[in-house]
Amino acid sequence: MNSRQRILAALRDRSRDPAVLPAVDDDRIIYDDPCRQLLAVAADVGAESMVVASADQVGTALEQIAAYRQAHNVCALLPNIGRSNIDPQTLDDPHALPQIDFAVVPAAFAVAENGAVWVTDEGVHHRAILFLAEHLALVVPQREIVHNMHEAYERLAFEAGRFGVFISGPSKTADIEQALVIGAQGPRSLTLFVTES
Repeated sequence: MNSRQRILAALRDRSRDPAVLPAVDDDRIIYDDPCRQLLAVAADVGAESMVVASADQVGTALEQIAAYRQAHNVCALLPNIGRSNIDPQTLDDPHALPQIDFAVVPAAFAVAENGAVWVTDEGVHHRAILFLAEHLALVVPQREIVHNMHEAYERLAFEAGRFGVFISGPSKTADIEQALVIGAQGPRSLTLFVTES
């Protein structure tokens, strides 16, 4: 028996009493107005946000954003939402994407507790768009706002092995000389649109 086998055998032979797991309170955060909470937390993490009556009005609301008005290359992944001159469906390779100044992307749901928005690759042909766009707008229906991360994780299904990511605010880091830098590794701004219908 070599030394590795002796060590492993000694570890197996050492009996330990099973640890008692702590009791977990099922008290979950519930908000009187989850939409208002979501908007407040989104502002705290550096995102702009607004409520619009319907998805059809997102295009009108986009015109109020200077970065959208000045954008040359826009990728809108929702039908009839503003202008779009980049169609990622026509490209097989995400490396072939041109510089994206502004992207408008559908979101599955949002979390009022922390302002996180769940985005999957179902509505995004190339997930690189979420990270390469200079400015990003996410669109989520108000009925798809959950109160807390417990509810959020209950909605996730991992059987299919698809891509999904929580996005909360624009890209930021404080690693550089301990100064907060916005847009260091991804979008410089994030706008969250909550549609009432």
